[in-house]
Amino acid sequence: MSARSFPGRQILLVAYLLFTLAPIYWLVHMSLRTNEAITGAFAWFPESLSLANYFDILTDPSWYDGYINSITYVTINTVLSVTIALPAAYAFSRFSFLGDKHLFFWLLTNRMTPPAVFLLPFFQLYTALGLIDTHIAVALAHMVFNVPLAVWILEGFISAVPREIDETAYIDGYSFPRFFVRIFVPLIKAGIGVTAFFCFMFSWVELLLARTLTSVDAKPIAATMTRTVSAAGMDWGTLAAAGALTIVPGALVIYFVRHYIAKGFAMGRV
Repeated sequence: MSARSFPGRQILLVAYLLFTLAPIYWLVHMSLRTNEAITGAFAWFPESLSLANYFDILTDPSWYDGYINSITYVTINTVLSVTIALPAAYAFSRFSFLGDKHLFFWLLTNRMTPPAVFLLPFFQLYTALGLIDTHIAVALAHMVFNVPLAVWILEGFISAVPREIDETAYIDGYSFPRFFVRIFVPLIKAGIGVTAFFCFMFSWVELLLARTLTSVDAKPIAATMTRTVSAAGMDWGTLAAAGALTIVPGALVIYFVRHYIAKGFAMGRV
């Protein structure tokens, strides 16, 4: 790389960062202003900072319940998806059986299917079972997409672990559950972190199933945000504050699993 091209690449990198961060900055910018200021004169910086929009959200149960509902079903989905995918990925990695490759491919095709395809079956099934407007309904629906992804990611990490470790543990008298929990799971904790991240992010941003399968008690924050539209107009400030707060959980998850994600990319499975 020549010395002349290096500054040019730096400029491109800075320009790219500014372009990608501009929507986030403008979202925070709007959240700190009143509706009158937002719809009034254009300004790059808020004339006066106000946390009134955030205060409204954090003190109004109809708002913060949406965050609690979203975090609840996302957590349930992530835990269940990883728990179910771990033994399934181990089986695909360690054993050969009739139709294993076809079954593995079929799992991935479920992940490629648009959520709208499963919307009507889920709605009718959960209505018959009395699960509509519950956290578990959304969590189970999202598992159709997250479990195949989790199996695919974990299978790559498990295949990287030498089979000799399994054989040595069995010779030492370990039962499979004890070996799997105490020895094997710690060896693939990076893969579990990466898998949990992707399961969390899909369930957190998915709206179609979450909005259709809930109404009041388990309504997610993304669906709650649509209520800012009324006959009086759009509540821009509150909507922007809700959007800014919605970014926080995903940012925290990325921060805590960033090293695992980097390892996943290095292994070529993510």
